[in-house]
Amino acid sequence: MTIDELRKSGLILFEAVVGSRAYGLATASSDTDIKGVFYLPLEYYLGGQYIAQVANASNDEVYYELGRFVELLSKSNPTVLELLASPADCILHKDSLFDQFKMQDFITREAAMTFAQYAMVQVRKAKGLNKKINNPMDRERKSLLDFCFIIAGHGSLSLRDWLSNRHWKQENCGLAKIEHAKGMYALFYDQSEVLGYKGIVATLYSTEVSLSSIPKEETGCAYLFVNHDAYSSYCKAYNEYFSWVSARNEARFEGTMNHGQGYDAKNMMHTIRLLQQAKEILSKSELQIQRPNREELLRIKNGTYSYDELFVWSHKLFGEVQELSLHSLLPVAPDQHRLRQRLVDMRKQLYQIKL
Repeated sequence: MTIDELRKSGLILFEAVVGSRAYGLATASSDTDIKGVFYLPLEYYLGGQYIAQVANASNDEVYYELGRFVELLSKSNPTVLELLASPADCILHKDSLFDQFKMQDFITREAAMTFAQYAMVQVRKAKGLNKKINNPMDRERKSLLDFCFIIAGHGSLSLRDWLSNRHWKQENCGLAKIEHAKGMYALFYDQSEVLGYKGIVATLYSTEVSLSSIPKEETGCAYLFVNHDAYSSYCKAYNEYFSWVSARNEARFEGTMNHGQGYDAKNMMHTIRLLQQAKEILSKSELQIQRPNREELLRIKNGTYSYDELFVWSHKLFGEVQELSLHSLLPVAPDQHRLRQRLVDMRKQLYQIKL
């Protein structure tokens, strides 16, 4: 089922422009994001063809099925709370049935804390990007050979250097395991290339060394240590780094590099916004979408502040939210029973069912 099919079938209950345009933070390069709520045709719902969410290819238009929307509301999810609190000029369509959802029913201490906790996730995301920017990885992937070392006296020498100094090839090496010595191997070398040694690794992409059958009369050349733990950590970091490179928004990344602060400024702008909204929920008993401090937030997005400044600021705001929550008279969380009953009543009306 596509968004166009939802529209043609009249299944959309609510839709609104969200994100930067709703916050009043849009700039010339901002996309237009839309979210909404729909309900399934009765035959889908009763026939076990439940679809919780429908989105377009770019994921900038997302619609939640009514049951999924209620489920997220019950957990005080910031995304759906912001959708429910959409400013009037951002609402594209609203079925009268949707008026049964009253924003005030979801102004709770839980809502404030979900906003605040989600904000702190953005801090970690920005920090993670900071680490990737300042510690780029070479595209050429290292092999297990780069984590092999020859024991030399009281120290060690990289296997590659050791082989190079002797003009030896790893393919002519043979390894024998040493009992009770994890990662340690006796290394033999076949100058004649007739003993059939398997080399240290079978290919450059091998994740384990190769063991060879060593004739008893052969004399070992050295002891080899293979740092499997370091190689495993490297492979994980490499995969994470280049998965991030392939998936990142290049325009956004270029903006991050241009402001020179070494962190995702857009993430940190949303951190401060979310924490300020959390404070407003507790102090004003409202969820305010359009931000009154547009210029301040755009300065953050433009990289005016250092990461350390924003880190301190965000933790200060988080502490203030926690303190306000301790003394708040707001309900702890939404009334779950009432919310479930509202969903039942709405489905009855949508499907014209009498029970």
